[in-house]
Amino acid sequence: MAFRAVADLTAFVHLLFVLYVAFGGFLAWRWPRTIVAHVVAVAWGAASVAVGFDCPLTAVENWARRSAGEEGLPPSGFIDHYLTGVIYPESALGAVRVLAASAVVLSWAVLWRRIRVTKVASGTYS
Repeated sequence: MAFRAVADLTAFVHLLFVLYVAFGGFLAWRWPRTIVAHVVAVAWGAASVAVGFDCPLTAVENWARRSAGEEGLPPSGFIDHYLTGVIYPESALGAVRVLAASAVVLSWAVLWRRIRVTKVASGTYS
């Protein structure tokens, strides 16, 4: 029972991380210092998609599920198992990636603009 709880909690944290990668830049509008954590999260997420390395959260979930006597995630990983084909159709994966990347770029661009306007208004930016 405890291993199942660990697996479920890990899956939930993994979902929160994926959402943070896509939308965490918008949190930085309210809390600008969080942008550093968001840049790291985006770099990690982009690298895992581009290079294809395994996420440690997937490894933890697999370990916990197998320890609970269940099957682990398929080799394709968390997103393919829980999101692709469930939240959006498999044929839309490319579009979903473009939308997520667009959300990141938009959030960063607006944050950069806000910081720049604030600095100009306060006279600390030349």
